[in-house]
Amino acid sequence: MNLLLWHVHGSWTTAFVHGRHRYLIPVTPDRGPYGLGRARTYPWPDSAVEVTPEELARTQVDAVILQRPEEIGLVEEWLGRRPGRDLPAVYVEHNTPKDGDVPNSRHPMADRDDLLVAHVTGFNQLIWDTGATRTTVIDHGIVAPAVEYTGELDRLAVVINEPVRRWRVTGTDLLPRFAEIAPLDVYGMRVDGLADALGLPPERVTSHDDIPQAAMHAELARRRAYLHLCRWTSLGLSLIEAMSIGMPVIALATTEAAMAVPPDAGAIATRVDTLVDAARRFMDDPELARRAGAVGRTAARDRYGLDRFLTDWDRLLEEEVCASR
Repeated sequence: MNLLLWHVHGSWTTAFVHGRHRYLIPVTPDRGPYGLGRARTYPWPDSAVEVTPEELARTQVDAVILQRPEEIGLVEEWLGRRPGRDLPAVYVEHNTPKDGDVPNSRHPMADRDDLLVAHVTGFNQLIWDTGATRTTVIDHGIVAPAVEYTGELDRLAVVINEPVRRWRVTGTDLLPRFAEIAPLDVYGMRVDGLADALGLPPERVTSHDDIPQAAMHAELARRRAYLHLCRWTSLGLSLIEAMSIGMPVIALATTEAAMAVPPDAGAIATRVDTLVDAARRFMDDPELARRAGAVGRTAARDRYGLDRFLTDWDRLLEEEVCASR
């Protein structure tokens, strides 16, 4: 099939485009949010091809994967077809509600009979009110990192995008507690200036801004443990990647993380003191860290493996496309 989808979430899209289809990725001259094109820091196969809006108008499209409400209008404008009516459509919901009266947050695709909402976690399906719109859950999948845990550095690793702007959402305010235990290496987009924002010396918090994924994985693998302090997020794929590498994880038991992280894979709790104590233990006992990481590695590769993810999506797409004929 020829599948139209926008490049929105790098890690999720990287897994998705490793399937057996042809993936049409819109590109515009400014490479803005609705025309970003192919990834530059993630490895994508040749089956993910860039297409301009003008090219899309004369390209066969078998289905569209929607991820933002505005994309419905773009499909109508660029293809002259209505998603869900003239073209099979699945709306992927990556996020927990950002606004509104949670848990009464109405999904923007609520009460539609022309498409399906595919949530990436069971928590998302639970927390969003989609009304009469059909929903399903296809758990995340990842391309397994090509590195293995060594943990030789007595440092803690964190992956957060925009930690200063998002602050409490990403648990940025909690980082100083852990910086007392060990120096932190923070990876992600727009992480520069984090030490200053936290009022910490740079030797306690080092920022690594938007480095290529493979290089980031190699650096993560050398750190003793991985911190996941997000209060309100769907499920950070960097958490699953860290587990797949074999890192022990120290995670807040919020949203889907409570289901993704086995207790023996590190530490998962809502009490920050419990997580700080776990960080201290892993710093003091590398063998304990290694054993916990091995548990997480098995769990991540069993539940979030690429083959399972792509099989689930193939099944769903075949059902939706066939139903439209």
